[in-house]
Amino acid sequence: MTKRKSDCEATYSPAAGALRVRVESSVGALFARAIERVARKTAAEFGVGSGELRIDDDGALDYAVAARVEAALRGAGFSRRSPGAASLGAQAPADAPARADDAARRSPSPWRSRLYLPGDQPDLLPNAGLFGADCLILDLEDSVTPSRKAEARILARRVLEAHRGFFGRSALVVRVNPLSGPFGRDDVAELGGCLPDAILLPKCESAADVIALAGLLDAMEASPDGRTLIMALVETARGVVAAPSIAAASDRVCALCFGAEDFSRDVGARRTASGAEASLARQSVVLAAKATGVQAHDSVYSDSDDDAGFAAYCGAARAIGFDGVGLVHPRQIAVAHRAFDPGPGELEEARRVVAALEEAESRGLGVASIEGKMIDAPVAERARRVAARANGKAR
Repeated sequence: MTKRKSDCEATYSPAAGALRVRVESSVGALFARAIERVARKTAAEFGVGSGELRIDDDGALDYAVAARVEAALRGAGFSRRSPGAASLGAQAPADAPARADDAARRSPSPWRSRLYLPGDQPDLLPNAGLFGADCLILDLEDSVTPSRKAEARILARRVLEAHRGFFGRSALVVRVNPLSGPFGRDDVAELGGCLPDAILLPKCESAADVIALAGLLDAMEASPDGRTLIMALVETARGVVAAPSIAAASDRVCALCFGAEDFSRDVGARRTASGAEASLARQSVVLAAKATGVQAHDSVYSDSDDDAGFAAYCGAARAIGFDGVGLVHPRQIAVAHRAFDPGPGELEEARRVVAALEEAESRGLGVASIEGKMIDAPVAERARRVAARANGKAR
């Protein structure tokens, strides 16, 4: 492992006698004893009372220390006997937002932004809630190398157990690895008692993929109704063709997301600035989502320094019906929100339509009109949706 800022390395060696904890830290004068306490508490979760733990630290917070120590102990063959959140004495703040429940399947306001956070970089997590993204995604897939998968999923679980307050009012999502591969099922199992608001399932190619994940969640959740939602990521030709059945596969599905990079590679298309090579696929994902009543999310725009290009990208996505977009950097959040929020003119018109509808209803009229033009059902529905979105109410 290469040590990163706000992270640490932990190694365990068997030895006779009481457990020894040796700490070397860039902030050792202030925090060496605290680091040792966390390490010993974590070792106690595994019933480890002998041997030697070595910790090389560069400012890691408690959850990162605990995660790295746990990974070292599990690598040495020990099994966890007791939960970590209680043993560390850390809990989410009392005012932390509650997890989404199934009633939020069509969220009060569609998630305009989903910001990816590498799942194995603890330094990015404590301030993540300050970014203001609608949705934060701890990524265990593309941003984590195969050799680091186990450590990343342990870190994600430690954060979910004790530090949900990091994420503010943002919905918290974990992107697991595909269930068909060697890591996905272990990712889901690791999150067992501390599931996020939603799980982002990559490489969805059939309803069976969603059904398999929903089955795992059913088995893990205390509530038979299920509270953890599923965002299905469509990234291949097979996935696009199966998008309608994927969206309808489970009541847990809250969104269909499109992955342009993997899709283009799958079909052998050359990526272009206009994105024309994936236009049919994008529209297919939108149609499948809207027909099923779930959100539609477009792919990421990888050039985080190109604000103008990203604004145009978001505008094009919204124009064909997407509700939000993936982000690779916090600086993209404001641009995305401006693009997917109703503009002043659009909002004013929507409120005029809603006011006319309410007036007609109060007068017992069967139809409403503005300036002599009848308001038909599609116009009325769109106006209500725009007004509700601006007011933060359910669609």
